[in-house]
Amino acid sequence: MPLLDADLPPPEFLQLAGHPLRWRLLGELGRSDRTVHELTGLVGEAQNLVSYHLGKLRGGRLVSARRSSADGRDTYYGLDLLRVGALLSATGRALHPGLRLQAPERDDSRIGAPVSVLFLCTGNSARSQMAEALIRRRSGGRVATVSAGSHPKALHPNAVRVMREAYGLDISGQASKHLDVFADETFDWVISLCDRVREACPEFPGDPRVIHWSLANPATGEPDEATYPLFVETATELSTRIDYLLAALAEQGSAS
Repeated sequence: MPLLDADLPPPEFLQLAGHPLRWRLLGELGRSDRTVHELTGLVGEAQNLVSYHLGKLRGGRLVSARRSSADGRDTYYGLDLLRVGALLSATGRALHPGLRLQAPERDDSRIGAPVSVLFLCTGNSARSQMAEALIRRRSGGRVATVSAGSHPKALHPNAVRVMREAYGLDISGQASKHLDVFADETFDWVISLCDRVREACPEFPGDPRVIHWSLANPATGEPDEATYPLFVETATELSTRIDYLLAALAEQGSAS
């Protein structure tokens, strides 16, 4: 019996991602969340064409879209890393059982030293504080990380709670800081987690790699018990993105 039924069409992932422009768009979104205008400039194609292919990628749930909290007329697009990884694995198995994609075990010892990351959001009360704690723990201290905000607020109790209950981390001693505190410091990576702070982000010395993760603010102003599920969702999204960031850092460390 043949391993592959030649009469079957290619997996949907190949049909979606195999188009040259869509592949380029996926690559750009794998680096940073982007607006249509930004993607148009990066790939050098007309906006209507880029929007058309983004619609195809959204239809296949390879890409997500979220209205900007800074400018409601803009939409940020992001790559669904977990789904793309699962579809790549399924595509390999469809061709041959021996081609199952297996994610390599992350080896943070390969991360080049030193690597420094600054996380930014508006209040530095939730998203950036959780990201700081997660990457510090998961890198085993190999990533020097801090966080700050453009309009600092007190650490949100739900951020403390979700880190403690879901990840076993105590962040109650972390303090909110204004991004001006780090204005003269150099970082390898500057990661904005909030559309508003991205608009206000200053240039940092040393030519850091600047990327954006467009995450909704889980602190909506409602009672803490009502917003706690939003904090759980945000922490899960951060956890996924940070794992992929650490994999990229380890790969860079191996290459260097």
